[in-house]
Amino acid sequence: MLTIHAADEVRHVWDDDPEPIKDGAVAVQGGRVAGVGTLAELERRFPGARVRRWPGVLGPAHLHEGPLPEAPSPRERVHAVLKLGAVAVLAEHAGSPELRAAAERNDVLVLPRARPTAITETGRADLAVFDESGACIATVCAGRLVHRRR
Repeated sequence: MLTIHAADEVRHVWDDDPEPIKDGAVAVQGGRVAGVGTLAELERRFPGARVRRWPGVLGPAHLHEGPLPEAPSPRERVHAVLKLGAVAVLAEHAGSPELRAAAERNDVLVLPRARPTAITETGRADLAVFDESGACIATVCAGRLVHRRR
């Protein structure tokens, strides 16, 4: 199934994106990005796709660079990261086998070092939507909607 995530603006990268796309969208098929462009372009390119409209700015999901938030269980700690718009954590902060297992079960990447994030066609579909206050509205991890603010 193909899903198009549309927002007021899409950024390929968060910092210094030279050309954010107004009324933009990202098409996701399985765990991969199938296309990036305006909503109108992607609806023409992928007729019949499910469309999810989000208020705010859609861009690549973040890397959580600090310790995971405190919570009663490793699963809840990983979910707290997803609620922040992050789909990757640094290995130094996910050292326990329980945290690594919880991350793996949720497709959260455990990385040895920080790296830039970007939306690229055929790349892994890791997306986040933020409102004007900077709060995360939705997180897509490896193509799956794993968090949405109600």
